[in-house]
Amino acid sequence: MNSAVDAAQSFYGRWARLYDPIATFPGVGSWREEAARSLDLSAGDTVIEMGCGTGVNLSYLRERVGAGGTVVGVDFTRGMLDRAATRVVRKGWTNVHLVHGDATAPPVTGPVDAMLSSFVVGMLSDPAKSVEGWLDLVRPGGHIALLDAARSTQSRARPLDAAFRLFVAASTPPATQLRYENPPWELLDERVAAARQPLDDRTVDRLDETFGVGFVRLSSGRVVEPDE
Repeated sequence: MNSAVDAAQSFYGRWARLYDPIATFPGVGSWREEAARSLDLSAGDTVIEMGCGTGVNLSYLRERVGAGGTVVGVDFTRGMLDRAATRVVRKGWTNVHLVHGDATAPPVTGPVDAMLSSFVVGMLSDPAKSVEGWLDLVRPGGHIALLDAARSTQSRARPLDAAFRLFVAASTPPATQLRYENPPWELLDERVAAARQPLDDRTVDRLDETFGVGFVRLSSGRVVEPDE
């Protein structure tokens, strides 16, 4: 494993203890629930979450697939997965499985009924390529959803823009710089936009919504079937 990956895993491992309070902040749960709803899951389905973190989305996914379905959470940070595992054991979810692996080279096979990624693509160096790979794992007629944060284009969000940029800088490794040649919030915007391109090309019945004064974006779609 290279030093850059080691550093990233260490960084996000330190964030694991703070992740749950941020991820469950009032209002955030409704965004996550809407993302899960957009996957149009049915009882017995199989769904994968890429970058499951501490597992805050697992309950929304399991609720929709039921005890007869399967939920798989993938994350490359041990600290995050350890907290997710504690959640799974506490809830007694025998059909929720956690896998240590990289979302850019998923250690899972398809086809599956749905794929979810929340607040992940902004961390990937080539998000479009990764999303293409995720789409390859989803069966025709299945669904994919991306939930992400990026700078808002709404005028009423301008007073919050500085706080958002500060949060992005603090949550981007190494989080020690005061000045940036390439600001991480601009890179985040670019990556979130790039990740949507494969959905434009390969899905139909698209849903695009924004929450949190435009700072949070949900995009989902149904993978095109051969006869469409």
